Amino acid sequence: MPKIKKISLNPAKCAVDLSDGSERGLYVDQDYILRKLGRPHRAVNIMYCYYPNDKTWPKRAQEAYKDMDVTFAWAYPYDNYFPYLGGLNGNTKGEPFTCMRDIRRHGQDVILTLTCDPKIDEKHMIAIAKDLRPFGRMMLRLNHECTGNWFSFNKRATYQEIADFYVKFHKVVRKYAPNVSMILCAGAVGNPKDEKAEREDEFLQAIKDTEIWSIDKYIALNWGWPYEVAEKDNKQHVHNGTLDTYKTAKRTFERFKKICGCTKPMVMSELNADGDVTGPYDQVKIMKKFAKLVKDDPERWFSAFCFYQFRDDGRLGLEITDPNNSQVGVEQPMMAAYKDIIDDDFFKPEIKNNKPTKLPVLLRWGGSEDAEGVSMELKFEKDPVFAEANFTGSLVDANLMMELNGMWFYKAPGVKFVDFMPAFFKKRLKSQEKLSLNIFAPPTTGENDKKQGKDWDTNYYYELKELPDIRLRFEPICK
Repeated sequence: MPKIKKISLNPAKCAVDLSDGSERGLYVDQDYILRKLGRPHRAVNIMYCYYPNDKTWPKRAQEAYKDMDVTFAWAYPYDNYFPYLGGLNGNTKGEPFTCMRDIRRHGQDVILTLTCDPKIDEKHMIAIAKDLRPFGRMMLRLNHECTGNWFSFNKRATYQEIADFYVKFHKVVRKYAPNVSMILCAGAVGNPKDEKAEREDEFLQAIKDTEIWSIDKYIALNWGWPYEVAEKDNKQHVHNGTLDTYKTAKRTFERFKKICGCTKPMVMSELNADGDVTGPYDQVKIMKKFAKLVKDDPERWFSAFCFYQFRDDGRLGLEITDPNNSQVGVEQPMMAAYKDIIDDDFFKPEIKNNKPTKLPVLLRWGGSEDAEGVSMELKFEKDPVFAEANFTGSLVDANLMMELNGMWFYKAPGVKFVDFMPAFFKKRLKSQEKLSLNIFAPPTTGENDKKQGKDWDTNYYYELKELPDIRLRFEPICK
C-alpha cells in the first residue's frame, strides 16, 4: 500500500481567475481549458443578465431585437449577455447553472457576473439567492461597472438607486445564501489628485457592506468593438498604460480601506490589454509587466485579477474565435505568456502536506482555496514512458481533481482511466525521483449536498475508501 498523507489546498499569494464567455464569446467547457492551461483557476467568471419584466425576456437581446439598427454593443433595450434562466418563475436546469456545475466539478469556484434590472422586487432577489446557495463559496458580481452609463440598469435608475439596490440585494443574499460573497465593481480613484472614488458618496454604503472590492480597468481596450475597428484616427479605444492601471487599482484600495476602517479583498474583475489596440506582441509584454508589478509589490494588498477572457470573438482572448466555426479557437501568443504567469508559484494555490493517514479518509471540499485531500507517493526510476491511473470499485463514480508534477488532471464520474503522461512531456525527469499524486474531490454534480449536515452550503464531503491503481513503466513495451 503506497504511503498517503492528508494535504490541504490553500490560497495563492495572488489568485488568478478566468472569464469564460460573455457578449463577446461563447462559454468554453472546462475540460478543454484545463488541457490547454494545465491547471484550474481559483474561480471562473461567467456573465449573464436578468430583465424578467421586459416583454421579450428571456430571449437574448440580439435575438429579440435582431432587426434593430445597432451601432454600439450596449444599445439594446437590455444588456446583450446570455439570459439568466433562474430566478422567479425560472429554473436551474439551463444556463448559467450548467456552466456553474461544470466549473465546480473541475475544482474551481464560480464568479457569476449578473446585470440586473434595478426595478425588480425582493421576491426576485430571494429566488436568485436560493438558486445560488447550492453552489458553495461562490461570488456574485452584481451590476458591475455601476458608475458607468452603458448598461441598461444605468439607463433605468439613478446612481443612488443602483447603489441602494445593491445594498438591498446584499441583505437578501446574506439571509438566503450566506455562503455567497458579493463583489462590488464600482468607481475607481482615477486621478492621483482625486480625494474620492468616482460616485463614492452614492455608493458609500455598498462599499462598506460588500465582501469584495473590485474595479474593471483594461490596460488597453477597443470599446467600439465590433462596430468600429481601432485605428489611429478614431476615438473609441484607449491605452491606459500598465503602471497607471496598477496605481489606479491600488489608490482605489487605499481609499476604500480608509473610508471603511478595514481591509477587504481587492480584485480586478476584468483585466487585459486589448489586441485590437496593442497587437498580439505588445499584449504579451503588457500583461507580463502587470504580473511583475503585482509580484514585486511588498505590500501584498492585491488579492486577485481575472483575465478577460479565454476565447474572444475580438482580440481580448487567449484564443480568438475562428470565424468559420465558433467552436474552434485560434491560439494567440498571449496563451504561452499566460501559462507562464499562472505557473509561477506566486499565482498558484499552495498545497501543504499534513500528517500521514490511512484509508478510509474523509475529504472535504470547501472551495478552490480551502480543501482537504490526500497525497499518494509515487516512485519513479527515471523519466516515464507510461504513467497512468486506473479506477475500480467505488472510485469509478468519484469526481476527482489530481495534480502530478505540476499538472492537474480531471476524472469525471464513470471514467476508469487517466493518462498522466502529459505532465512529463515538457517537464521530463532527469533522474530517479519521488513525486506526490495529490487528490481532491470537488462536488460530484457541481452542487453541494443538503444531506451532508449543517455546513452543507460551504463544505462538500467525500469518503475515499481506496486508491487508484497506478501503472508506471520506464521503457517501451517493445523496441
